[in-house]
Amino acid sequence: MGNDALSSETTAPPVDFGAVQASPEFQKLRKTHRSFVFPVLAACLVWYLAYVLLASYAHDFMSTQVWGSVNVAMILGLAQVVTTFAVTTWYVSYANRNLDPKAEQIRNEIEGGDFESAAGAATAEEATR
Repeated sequence: MGNDALSSETTAPPVDFGAVQASPEFQKLRKTHRSFVFPVLAACLVWYLAYVLLASYAHDFMSTQVWGSVNVAMILGLAQVVTTFAVTTWYVSYANRNLDPKAEQIRNEIEGGDFESAAGAATAEEATR
């Protein structure tokens, strides 16, 4: 009943998502995303693996008392949590500055129907070469 009017208003034109993914704008967005995520992921995995290996094989080092009953293992464990929050904050800031504006531009082109004409023009231009 109430949804009938809504569904008739929201008809989106068909989108060729393969063409969107092949577009230079999308490829640049993907490269920008990957150039941040992969190095940070590798660093975090190395940091986590180092902690696990130290906990498994360096019992004397990890049980070294720093003050009171706080030892190196507890400090490094808390540093893991802090690292997680820091990387999350860093990624959100990076995405807000570098990824979201480009993604919004691509989305607006798709929703406005401008992408198909731009993609068609690019394809026609390549065909004439």
